[in-house]
Amino acid sequence: QVQLVESGGGLVQPGGSLRLSCAASGISFMVVAMNWYRQTPGMQRELVGAISIGGRTMYADSVKGRFTISRDNAKNTVYLQMNSLKPDDTAVYYCNADGFGRAGRYWGQGTQVTVSS
Repeated sequence: QVQLVESGGGLVQPGGSLRLSCAASGISFMVVAMNWYRQTPGMQRELVGAISIGGRTMYADSVKGRFTISRDNAKNTVYLQMNSLKPDDTAVYYCNADGFGRAGRYWGQGTQVTVSS
C-alpha cells in the first residue's frame, strides 16, 4: 500500500520560509518522479513543481526562483523549500507520486500552508 505523508505546513508571515516534507512508503521511490501540487478553496489543484528520477526539476512560473524541490532517495523523502512566501501561496499543499509535471496515481493527505501577518 502506497502512502505519502506530508509535514511541515503551518502559519508564516509574508517573506518567511517553510520547508515541506513528503515521506513515501510502499513504493519504489528511486524510480518515480514526484510532484508538489497546491489547492485553495473553490479552485482546481495546481502544479507547483516536480522532480524527476534523476533530479531534474520544473516549477510553475508563480513560484520560480522562490521554491526549490529536492529529494533524498535514502530517506524516501521529497522536499519543498519555500522562501519569500506571499499571501497568494496560502493553500493546502499535496505530494504526488509517479508523474513528472503531470498528476500521478498517488496522493498524500495534504498540509496547510497559511501566509499571513
